[in-house]
Amino acid sequence: MESTYSLDIKSWAEEDRPREKLVLKGKAALSEAELIAAIIGSGTPSCSAVDVSKGILNSIGNNLNHLAKLTVKDLMKFKGIGEAKAVGIVSAMELGRRRKEADIEKKPKISCSKDAYILMKSELMDLAHEEFWCLLLNRGNSVIKKQIVSSGGVSGTVADPKLIFKAALEELASSVILVHNHPSGNRQPSHADKLLTKKMKEAGRALEISLLDHIIFTEDGYFSFADENLL
Repeated sequence: MESTYSLDIKSWAEEDRPREKLVLKGKAALSEAELIAAIIGSGTPSCSAVDVSKGILNSIGNNLNHLAKLTVKDLMKFKGIGEAKAVGIVSAMELGRRRKEADIEKKPKISCSKDAYILMKSELMDLAHEEFWCLLLNRGNSVIKKQIVSSGGVSGTVADPKLIFKAALEELASSVILVHNHPSGNRQPSHADKLLTKKMKEAGRALEISLLDHIIFTEDGYFSFADENLL
């Protein structure tokens, strides 16, 4: 009787197993058969999961569009594919279809202080209390994320630089723009605003995350530290 030991994925070198290979080398390193094998997990006593996957792909001319049209019942006709594995394949194909159809959200780009002010209108307009936000940007000055830092009372809120830079590091941001509102309508920065801006500038320099601006938001205009050369 011919040995089937070599067909058992668990007997392969770790870097050749589809799931382990994906973790070690990344998804792009896997062939289409290996990606399907990673979904189904196991094959039959005589065929590895990769061989089962190759059989499925060969039957449809290695065309993923045709694979997406196969139903659970269609897939269950292949030896080694039960209902659970068939459902896994169909689910993966459906996720791919939905991703393809989804509109890719265009990240807004900040080229001046006015861009940041307009972007924050939806968050800060008409508020009766102060809120402190930061815009996290990539190297191209596109916004990765709008992040609220704190929410306070009518006359002030506390912004913790550690929380701001923690968020920036988690999002791999290259730069930050600070934004907080003055419900009173007074655009002028307070002494505390100036101290915080200086502290943030110094901390950002140490972390190689640039502080591009600090904007004081009011309903009828704004104050920009960058525009006033106060950074």
